[in-house]
Amino acid sequence: MRDGREEEIRNIVGELLEDYKDDRTINQIELFDQPDTEVIVDILDKMLKIVFPGFFREKTYRFYNLNSRLTVLLEDVMFNLNKQIAIALRQLPENQNANEDEMAEKAEKITLEFFKKIPLIREYTETDVQAAFDGDPAAFNRNEIILSYPGLYTITINRIAHELFKLSVPLIPRIMTEHAHSQTGIDIHPGATIGKYFFMDHGTGIVVGETTIIGDNVKVYQGVTIGALSTRGGQKLKGVKRHPTIEDNVTIYSGASVLGGETVIGRNSVIGSNAFITSSIAPETRVSIKNQELNYKTGKNKKEASGIEITDLEQDESWFYII
Repeated sequence: MRDGREEEIRNIVGELLEDYKDDRTINQIELFDQPDTEVIVDILDKMLKIVFPGFFREKTYRFYNLNSRLTVLLEDVMFNLNKQIAIALRQLPENQNANEDEMAEKAEKITLEFFKKIPLIREYTETDVQAAFDGDPAAFNRNEIILSYPGLYTITINRIAHELFKLSVPLIPRIMTEHAHSQTGIDIHPGATIGKYFFMDHGTGIVVGETTIIGDNVKVYQGVTIGALSTRGGQKLKGVKRHPTIEDNVTIYSGASVLGGETVIGRNSVIGSNAFITSSIAPETRVSIKNQELNYKTGKNKKEASGIEITDLEQDESWFYII
């Protein structure tokens, strides 16, 4: 019996090894030609300590002052990010035949350009903290927001990833935002352009597509999708504006879907819960579901109602949303 099992195991191992021999994508074994996900996540953790130096501290080492601590962190992140960028750049067709010196020079240039953007990232992040505090009556203080709000965590990582995306770094920005997605349930593509004072209340289930443009002072609730109207074209749609533009001072309540590259939500508008928007909305507009379909059943009696209403905000303020 034992010999039979050993032979069966050898046969299974042999079949698996044989299965690795074709040229399918999943069979690539060039481990050192791919960015290291664990290293990138570690870079993100250290970037949060750089963005919020008083909240997320490096516990491995003891430092005498803030300057020495930040200097070590910056040098650490710069060194490791530079290595990962050099590896990732190989994914671009124009770099596949480049020598190591060329890759190192390109990676170093990109890394330095990224680090010049850190003050801008911190400036935008400060406005996000303020937007969360101003927009959430349940917030105890700003410290609570920084330490515990999934929306702030996600938008901070997205702002980091977005700067790398703009520098044409492949893979790494998406690895970063998908890590945030796995932690919070919020899916924002690093290509999305997001203005200041952005607040995701509750956050879970929010999706923001690659070519989305969001202005300043926008507030989005859980379950909102800002996405493409159709992706049937697949790779043929690469580079096409597929996702909406959300102008300044817009609020989008829970469960709403705003879709399409030509869709523009005008400034100072409000999109109500569960609305399904596929065309542009004029500024100063409130969109809400009127008499959302409800079923009442008592014995043999059943009632139904449904509809949608678009109203100028100044005409009617007597509506509300459940959040």
